[in-house]
Amino acid sequence: MNILNTKSVILFAFHICNIISGLLCQEVLAGVVAIVSKEAVQHQGITLTMEGIVNLQLSSKSVGVFEAFYNSVKPIQLITSNIEVVKQGKVPGGKTEIPFEFPLHTKGNKVLYETYHGVFVNIQYTLRCDMKRSLLAKDLSKTCEFMVHCLPQKAKLQPTPVDFTITPETLQNVREVQSLLPKFLIRGHLDATNCVITKPLTGELVVESSDVAIKSIELQLVRVETCGCAEGYARDATEIQNIQIAEGDVCHSLPIPIYMVFPRLFTCPTLETINFKVEFEVNVVIVLHDEHLITENFPLKLCRA
Repeated sequence: MNILNTKSVILFAFHICNIISGLLCQEVLAGVVAIVSKEAVQHQGITLTMEGIVNLQLSSKSVGVFEAFYNSVKPIQLITSNIEVVKQGKVPGGKTEIPFEFPLHTKGNKVLYETYHGVFVNIQYTLRCDMKRSLLAKDLSKTCEFMVHCLPQKAKLQPTPVDFTITPETLQNVREVQSLLPKFLIRGHLDATNCVITKPLTGELVVESSDVAIKSIELQLVRVETCGCAEGYARDATEIQNIQIAEGDVCHSLPIPIYMVFPRLFTCPTLETINFKVEFEVNVVIVLHDEHLITENFPLKLCRA
């Protein structure tokens, strides 16, 4: 952040030296506050404020249904701490680096959830540095987000492979129009639906037969966010990413690999609390040239190992 001063130009920033990869109360967030100025800078103190907050909101379709939500569910504060790194005084001209360490202590029985950026659930950890200055000079402030990973689970993860077959008869919600659907047979498998978040989702798909040419085959990753309170819960599904694994009328009986990497900020280990839940699903989507859309849904459980 560049702040113009009548006497000099001040560059005010800070750098986090370590990104947290597994949270324990004994761990610390460390870094340096960097101040670069042509001349000495008078200040009223430099402070650091760390916050971890869960922000919840309802979709537009649920606002009228759960009006009590806004009165009973507020942002959930997971952690907050404030320290003074430099007392009132003067910072000399040139570049000054002030090291800091922040212990990550939660209050009571609160838990630090993994960083997650969703649509209706947002878990974010920030560190803000403030330099207070005299009335005639503007205060300086800089904010930085840092990432928090949950601890790996201790129990050994058991793979849960899933075999699937898709035909007009297996499709749901189309019973009354099944006779109008073209004939097709698609087989495949997912290597696991209990997934390690740092490893890709893998599997295989085979088009055995289809009366209509295939236009596209896609993998759609979906987050299902539930938030609310005692008065009611709202559940909304939104797309995270869509990956095309085949284009055009693929050869029949030819195995097509399924491979999807989980994006870091928009996924997290499957989470369930009193006020909110974050779950994930994957859809295998086959688009036919006659514009029929075939979808098979698979719930996923993500964890860190």
